[in-house]
Amino acid sequence: MSSFLGVPVDAAYHLVSGLTGILTPALGGLAAVAAIVAFTMAVRLLLMPLSLRALRGQAAQARLAPQLVALRQRYGKQPERLQREMAALYKREGTSMFAGFAPLLLQWPFLSVMYLLFRSPTVAGTANTLLTHDLFGVPLGAHWLSGAGPLDLASAQGVVFVGLFALLAGLCWLSARLGRLMTAQATGAKPAPGATAAATAPGSPGLLVRALPYLTVVIAAFAPLAAGIYLLTTLAWSLAERMLYSRPKGWTALSTDRGSRSRRFPPERPNLTQSDPGRRRTASVE
Repeated sequence: MSSFLGVPVDAAYHLVSGLTGILTPALGGLAAVAAIVAFTMAVRLLLMPLSLRALRGQAAQARLAPQLVALRQRYGKQPERLQREMAALYKREGTSMFAGFAPLLLQWPFLSVMYLLFRSPTVAGTANTLLTHDLFGVPLGAHWLSGAGPLDLASAQGVVFVGLFALLAGLCWLSARLGRLMTAQATGAKPAPGATAAATAPGSPGLLVRALPYLTVVIAAFAPLAAGIYLLTTLAWSLAERMLYSRPKGWTALSTDRGSRSRRFPPERPNLTQSDPGRRRTASVE
């Protein structure tokens, strides 16, 4: 384990171990699982301000996407002019091209600490005792590819892991669907006829895009059960955040990114037409 994350992983290990000891009298063998879930939720709660900023940035990017496309079409052969126009657009909207990415990047060290804690067999040079606990008789340190076999549904390990993968796949599907709906809300766009068929055609880029949300399931297949429980909890939390912010009134306020800016600057910007005499004449006639 890298020295950069070693100290926070050690601290997290002592916190989760202590929480497991507190919960053991009430929950017995499920205490460690409950401690993993509770600790993950507590960290995600502390990170909610960053999650909110990321959602705002993603909403702004989706809202500005049509204008950015228009700018690229118009100034594609003038890279310097394109950069100036894009910078001016972001400045008017009070956002930046990194608004949806930077907050997620800031969360990475905290999420990495938790993932390393629940997948590392040793912590601070000693055995990770959290992985010796179990869920329905399956050790938290067990891997799906170990034991009787990955497709053995007759064993407790097979049933637990298949159930975990099914829950993860369901959350991934819901998250991808909600992401598409949020983008459609922000841009006002409607799916083009035949888009679904084109996206699912063999070898098409759309198929890869549709498969990416399920990468979490693949990661869980090669990680210990404890890490899979962490991934399930953090993915469910992320989905709950997005569902909360995608409510009609809440999403409208979120996508405006400082509210009145979108009312002051309508979607069709003057700077996209001011150098086009034909468009100026049409606007004056109207």
